[in-house]
Amino acid sequence: MKRVESVNVGRVRPTPHGKLKRTAIDKRAVDGPVWIGELGLDGDEIADLVHHGGPDKAVYAFAREDYAHWEAELGRPLDSGVFGENLTTSGLDIQHARMGERWRVGEALLEVASVRIPCSVFAGFVDEPRWVKRFTAHGVPGAYLRVLEQGHVTSGAPIVVVERPDHDLTVGLVFRACTTERALLSRFAEEPRISVSLRQKATTR
Repeated sequence: MKRVESVNVGRVRPTPHGKLKRTAIDKRAVDGPVWIGELGLDGDEIADLVHHGGPDKAVYAFAREDYAHWEAELGRPLDSGVFGENLTTSGLDIQHARMGERWRVGEALLEVASVRIPCSVFAGFVDEPRWVKRFTAHGVPGAYLRVLEQGHVTSGAPIVVVERPDHDLTVGLVFRACTTERALLSRFAEEPRISVSLRQKATTR
């Protein structure tokens, strides 16, 4: 069954990493219903409004199953939310979700719009050597979602894929296009629902 394993929010805190020296990557699980609005979850803060947040990156989802690789490699358990995701999912193949794909998550309707690109703040928070290169090489980034219909979500809420576009512009492919296989950037034109920033990246190239 596809479902929400954990709903996670974070507050802005100081950090020695990155240019801004502040971050809200430290997401913690919360109980009870949480409202998902147009720009994200109630109680969740964003430190870097240039690279995070906004309508195309309102909600970040990462699969509990995709933590397994890192728990094995790092030799330690990883709590849901430690990668900065708002929704930790279970039973949902985010890696092969397609751009423009729509999910009913609790009361909310969400749309896959972009992917997460690792940065120095993420590396500093995880505190593992060569983290950005390792995360990029593994190529499983999770998905950024825009909010089409607002509503409440709780841990355990079902996730239903209600629309799946007829192309193979997946989360994994888009991540490779942005990082290791730049020739794939031209593929972004196949999906009009892709985020503005990704479309600009392809156009700039």
